[in-house]
Amino acid sequence: MIRLRPALLALAACIAATAANAAELKVISAGAVRSIIADIIDEYSRQSGHKFTFTTGSTGQLRSLIASGEHADLIIVSAPLMAELEKTGKLTPGSRVDLGRIGLGVAIRDGAAAPDVSTPEALKQTLIKAQSIAYTDPARGGTSYLHLMKIAEQFGIADVVTKKGVHATGGNDAVAKVAEGKAEIAVVLISEIHKPGARLAAPLPEPLQLWTVYSAAIPASSKDPANARAFVATLIGPALRVKWQAAGWEPATK
Repeated sequence: MIRLRPALLALAACIAATAANAAELKVISAGAVRSIIADIIDEYSRQSGHKFTFTTGSTGQLRSLIASGEHADLIIVSAPLMAELEKTGKLTPGSRVDLGRIGLGVAIRDGAAAPDVSTPEALKQTLIKAQSIAYTDPARGGTSYLHLMKIAEQFGIADVVTKKGVHATGGNDAVAKVAEGKAEIAVVLISEIHKPGARLAAPLPEPLQLWTVYSAAIPASSKDPANARAFVATLIGPALRVKWQAAGWEPATK
């Protein structure tokens, strides 16, 4: 007999009613959110019978993908991109839900001494001293890369950071490069720091922090809006609140 963890008992009860209407849902999602959903998606699928296909990418990639007309039953992206999509009129009115907000942090390899990033000046020195810095390939338009370069320009060390850059396909890949020893540090969304072999050194200092809200919405072209809405309700339900908090997420509004 399978015993569910206490945190998943309410989850099982919440989704059991949908089990008789199994569906296949296509989700276009930011990688920052996909990492936490991965923890619960298997249990959700087992209980509901639903199958999920996820397409993930950086903000720039998702913008292009959605603009191309790629089908999705549910979209999960950063709030700024969601605001752009709302203006197109291609989302179901009233379906947007803010899931939470996440900040940026510095990832280091397990066993490495944590650098001091407690103040803007300390972060500047860490960037200067680092032998290599992993971040999303500039061509992909990642949120963390854009903010890192904004900080570097503010410090007057944009050229220094660029020369030390180790390009990655996204935040998860940047952390993987740190875990594999291909980069000394990475500046990414905290929720993307979950690769074995790497850990969070510390969040960016608050004066330089970038809090990004991520939102879910249902495209007007969704083939199964009811089940998409039920899945979102589960994600923001009380059964999973602790899991979001443990992964570094905060409520969308303070």
